[in-house]
Amino acid sequence: MFSKLATFALAVTSVAAESVPGYGGYNVVWQENFNGNAGSLVNENNWNIIQRSSNANNEWQTYTRSSQTHQLSGGQTLQIVPQNNNGAWTSARLEGKYVFTPSDGRRTIIEAKIRFGGNPEWQKQGIWPAFWLLGDSVRHGTPWPQCGEVDILETVNGRPTGYGTVHCDVAPGGICNEYTGIGATASLPDNGWHTWRILVDRTPSNWVDESITWYRDGAQFHRVTGGRINNVNVWNSLATTPQYIILNVAVGGDFPGAPNGDTRGGWGSEMEVAYVAHYQST
Repeated sequence: MFSKLATFALAVTSVAAESVPGYGGYNVVWQENFNGNAGSLVNENNWNIIQRSSNANNEWQTYTRSSQTHQLSGGQTLQIVPQNNNGAWTSARLEGKYVFTPSDGRRTIIEAKIRFGGNPEWQKQGIWPAFWLLGDSVRHGTPWPQCGEVDILETVNGRPTGYGTVHCDVAPGGICNEYTGIGATASLPDNGWHTWRILVDRTPSNWVDESITWYRDGAQFHRVTGGRINNVNVWNSLATTPQYIILNVAVGGDFPGAPNGDTRGGWGSEMEVAYVAHYQST
């Protein structure tokens, strides 16, 4: 993802509370399990709750800190729910305060378990959920896409497709063919729970052989190497410098297009997240 206000009934989460899974050969470095009372906001020691009405990509939504647009379920999940008030869309964007750098000589995994609301595709035109990373340098004045962006998962318009993409270098054009990026897709068999991850492999002795690989439920669907980028400074922006995690649901914009009269806000168009975790190889 390039750098109805109404009475809000609490939803019952559809996943039992669970621990972040362990993987052989990896340690959990950081995790977010979304513990808290039902209806409460996310832990602000871990997340910045973005509030703004002006957004990139010609998006429609205003991001708010209201529990109408994001809340903890009380069952150790986060729920982000876009809302439509007569065409005035609101939603939530959470940006991690946790900043990590993929370590030289190690493999790094960033993973989340995510599900989507059950509204049919024809009621989700313009709905744009995402789990992604931005280079922390953007917080210190580096412009997009020079800061680097790694989209671990995006979906648009309720399609049964997950997108994984990198954005980099300059826009328009450049090494990453902006504003499109370098991407690939994975099928989304249903709206239920699936794990989405990237693995940054910095074990090769030469940066051109380093890689970022995308997985859905453990199955690879995309890979980008340093050699494909073919510029060490640009590769560093994607794979070797500080990054932070973003969870959001946008509405409208250049990628999905505008919502229409059939687009539904509220429950059924939500993104729910069971955990986010950072792992490093031992």
